[in-house]
Amino acid sequence: MQVDLETEGAGVEALPRFQRAAFHGRRLKRWGIGLAGLAGAGLVMAFFIELFAPLSLWPALLVNLAAALLVLVAGLQAAGWVSGWRANALQAPDSAPTPAPVADEPPPDDGWYERLLEGMGRRGSALLAQIGAPTLWLGGWALLVLVLVEQAWNLSLPAAPLGLAGNVGAVLALLLAFALLVFERQLSQELAAQWPEAATLAQLARVAIIGLVLAALCLLFSSDTALWPVRLGVAIGALPALVALEFLLRAVLSLFSPRREQLEPRMLAHSVIADLLRWPPRPLLALQHELHNRFGIDLRQIWAFTYMRRAFWPVLLVVLGVGWLLTGLHEVPLQGRGIYERFGKPVTVFGPGLHAGLPWPLGRVLSVENGVVHELATSVGEAPVAVEPAPAEGPPPTVANRLWDASHVNDKSQVIASGSADKQSFQIVNMDVRFVYRIGLDDESALAATYNSADIAMLIRSTASRILVHDFAARTLDGLLGEDRTRLAQDIGQAVQADLRQLDSGVEILATVVEAIHPPAGAANAYHGVQAAQIGAQALIARERGAASEQTNQAQLQASVAQDQAQATAHEVQATAQAADLRFGAEQKAYASAGQAFVLEQYLSQLSQGLGNARLLILDHRLGGASAPTLDLRTFTLPTEPSVPGKTAQPGAVH
Repeated sequence: MQVDLETEGAGVEALPRFQRAAFHGRRLKRWGIGLAGLAGAGLVMAFFIELFAPLSLWPALLVNLAAALLVLVAGLQAAGWVSGWRANALQAPDSAPTPAPVADEPPPDDGWYERLLEGMGRRGSALLAQIGAPTLWLGGWALLVLVLVEQAWNLSLPAAPLGLAGNVGAVLALLLAFALLVFERQLSQELAAQWPEAATLAQLARVAIIGLVLAALCLLFSSDTALWPVRLGVAIGALPALVALEFLLRAVLSLFSPRREQLEPRMLAHSVIADLLRWPPRPLLALQHELHNRFGIDLRQIWAFTYMRRAFWPVLLVVLGVGWLLTGLHEVPLQGRGIYERFGKPVTVFGPGLHAGLPWPLGRVLSVENGVVHELATSVGEAPVAVEPAPAEGPPPTVANRLWDASHVNDKSQVIASGSADKQSFQIVNMDVRFVYRIGLDDESALAATYNSADIAMLIRSTASRILVHDFAARTLDGLLGEDRTRLAQDIGQAVQADLRQLDSGVEILATVVEAIHPPAGAANAYHGVQAAQIGAQALIARERGAASEQTNQAQLQASVAQDQAQATAHEVQATAQAADLRFGAEQKAYASAGQAFVLEQYLSQLSQGLGNARLLILDHRLGGASAPTLDLRTFTLPTEPSVPGKTAQPGAVH
């Protein structure tokens, strides 16, 4: 219960929490400084380890433990503010001092800048006083913890053994956890009347204790193959992060609650999440106490919650019964079938869809494939290679390499008949035979495949191996590489299907594919020589054809160029002749109609073109007496125009 100094100020000396407030404040200060120092040392070590080993578990582990200790430091500081208020309330003077009279002084002649700073300082001080230092400190601690956990959160760290350093770190973590456990036990034994905040601090201490114990487990069980210690070491920061987030929310909400200096404050660093860290856990009881203390809501007085508490077990039993009955509903996918067993005996085969039957374990449904096609090789070798789908336009996969000198894990060696120097012998041939199969579509095949064989692939492979041994014993190398190869796959598929049908396996062979046949080493080498000669001949033929085609195209190109040039020259000569003929005819007609005037006009036109860029000297005919002036035109050149037929332009003089 909070104390108001305005109404109960005279009786606070009798309250135990006020009497021991100064002692509690000193203890909280010592503990807070010590834990803050440990957290700071851990952060410094994490920083230097991060520089030299960024993928190590140590930085994340140290940062998370420092965050857990800082959560406890925030709680200790929040409790210290409350203890400090109580100590100040006991030491308050009986009478407030009267302020000294202030003489009337002229206002200082400061500038506007100084007045602005002074006003901002007063407003800032008033705002900080209104918010309160405990709220600011709690929000700052919470933000710091959240930032630290966010920086250390990295679930992709690789597993690595920590060796002796991990064992030493685990021992130190356990020692610190034991010290905090002693501290938590002391706080739990404190009476609520003497120290109300002790129970809350004990809850926050459990956060740090749990983090230290989990860190010790991570350090002890760390190895180069175990990933769970690394993941757990990083996930330790989730608990202090949740508590810090709750602290931050409480600090924000405290801004909207009125504050009075004379009213005893409450401890802000209270955590519902930390309150759940008890055994046995009582989340509903903690929620009930929180609602009753904060909002005055007593859930025990609400009849709906009382009814829910009484009806919880009957409703739970009904839900469990309905859930057990729903196990009798079975959903069969589209690509599957289901064999329904009633009391362990197969009754029917369910198709795709939803079906009802007896609940488990009275009835159950065994899944069976429905038309799913599989491909099986007769031999997968000792270390089968996983075949990945290749892109449509990319390079071919390595399994498509059918060269005889390449190793194939799916090849199986077979013994065939051979003859050498009129003597019977045998040879070894490697071949890759594949079967495409599925479980039959009828109900009898589904039942047979489920109950008559434990491993269908192994059954097909063993049956095919036996069939191949008997079949190839009567074949020769020439036959395998020649006409027998076309009937080989069909004969093998029919024989294997007959044996599987006799065994009542329920398997249907859809196709038998002979991927490749690799003859013995001697035949392979000879065939390699034949292939090399054939490839060389084909390459030589292609090379000669390319050279002949190149020469033919070059000759055609030269002939085409010569023909085009001749045609262009002929067109140019013909066009020039036609232009000269047209010009000559036009001038004849002009001379016939105009006579000497046309000749003079042509002469003057040629003269104007020749004198276009020349320097002229004009003389008056009245100068020099009776003779007319003379103009020498020998220094002027006529333009290169086509001349009139039958006339030649000559330089001369004009009189």
